[in-house]
Amino acid sequence: MNIKKFISSGGFEICVGLDDASNDRLSLKERHANDLWFHVHGFPGSHVLLRCGESEFEPGKEDIKEAAQLAAYFSKMRKASAVSVHYCRAKHVKKPRGAKPGTVTISQATKIKVKPQLLSSD
Repeated sequence: MNIKKFISSGGFEICVGLDDASNDRLSLKERHANDLWFHVHGFPGSHVLLRCGESEFEPGKEDIKEAAQLAAYFSKMRKASAVSVHYCRAKHVKKPRGAKPGTVTISQATKIKVKPQLLSSD
């Protein structure tokens, strides 16, 4: 499976899908309902999961920013100075019937603007 893993400054695992099949797997099969899901708004890119669903702790603003920066970095917007990233709980990510791999719809999303940035990988 084509997934890259990172650890946020708060100690949460961040998983990045590197192709359509891995994006589907992360977004629909290997998620916990309360994980946070990230994707660059309006452009092709990786689906990113901030794994927090089974933790008793909620990720902080820095953890969310780092996951969003990875979503921006692993997208067609990598060279932009500021990128809009949408995020929501993984339970709000759905795949439309018959949609091609890597295609999902989301609801109850929040938007954050970040500079694309790579964290050191685990």
